Amino acid sequence: MKNKKILAVVPARGGSKGIKRKNLCKLNQKTLIELAANQIKNINEIDFSLISSDDEEMISEGIKYGLNAPFIRPENLSGDQVSDVEVLTHALIESEKHTNYEFDIILMIQPTSPMRIQDDIYNALNKLIDNGYDSVFSVSKTDSKAHPLKQFQIDNDKLTFYDEEGVNIIARQQLKDTFHKDGIVYAMTRECLLNQKTIMGKNPSYILIERETVNIDTKTDLLLAEILMNKSGI
Repeated sequence: MKNKKILAVVPARGGSKGIKRKNLCKLNQKTLIELAANQIKNINEIDFSLISSDDEEMISEGIKYGLNAPFIRPENLSGDQVSDVEVLTHALIESEKHTNYEFDIILMIQPTSPMRIQDDIYNALNKLIDNGYDSVFSVSKTDSKAHPLKQFQIDNDKLTFYDEEGVNIIARQQLKDTFHKDGIVYAMTRECLLNQKTIMGKNPSYILIERETVNIDTKTDLLLAEILMNKSGI
């Protein structure tokens, strides 16, 4: 893709808490790892795709469906407080040792957001490359019920608005649209990840996902994802 070397990383640590061994859970008889692998396997512009995991069973699942596994993720990068930046930086460095490539673009494809289609990945890559952004990731519109100006916080048994401007909101028509990360796709440049040390650089942009999506954290999310996948045909 315009002479850019592209690395795709599927992060799948073994120690998830909300659902035990979440990345091996199945939707329509396919594990979340299998779904992620299938969603990127036919994108020929990706030069190298891998699974980053500390868990041998998850690594085997990734290999089974076409992902490379040039390393086992070290323990110090496998906790729930480890950032995406740390995981992706490790994956980039190890992949370059393994392939002798220098990658220009890094994709993060999270198994826990299985509602993606190939066009989502292409749209993110094209926008990143064609417009000179240093990062592009997918977002979905946030339901107005979850708008920041309608949220509260509790401190010492006292209820207050999360944002003090919330006191002025009397109708949802006053609210400006807000958006949230949906985990469908993240794309960033090498410079963004290694030099800025972030996945959202100084010059970021987005692709908007307008269909329903689920980012799986709970068993209820898993059930909803299956319903939506059957409904949409993904």
